[in-house]
Amino acid sequence: MPLLEISIVPVGTDSPSISSEVIDAVRIIEEKDLKYEVTPTATVLEGDIDDLWEAAKEIHQTALEVGPERIVTTITIDHRTDKQMDMEQQIDKVEKQLD
Repeated sequence: MPLLEISIVPVGTDSPSISSEVIDAVRIIEEKDLKYEVTPTATVLEGDIDDLWEAAKEIHQTALEVGPERIVTTITIDHRTDKQMDMEQQIDKVEKQLD
């Protein structure tokens, strides 16, 4: 399954905190029933590419609607077509090689 990493940075707010944007993003992801993992700097989603695009669009739009006049959204997509992959497999591969 494709993986999508998304990070939202509001620009020009009175606070350095971004937790409210992360909470809004997670709510959107959960409503769409996508598998996800929150990291300290981004959120990684797993699912069908169309569902991932739709979630990313909604996360971005919601941040604009409730936040400042400017949002910087960074998206990275890892999409393999030669074999199946998921978040757990990617993490497991690295951990096994560290042993």
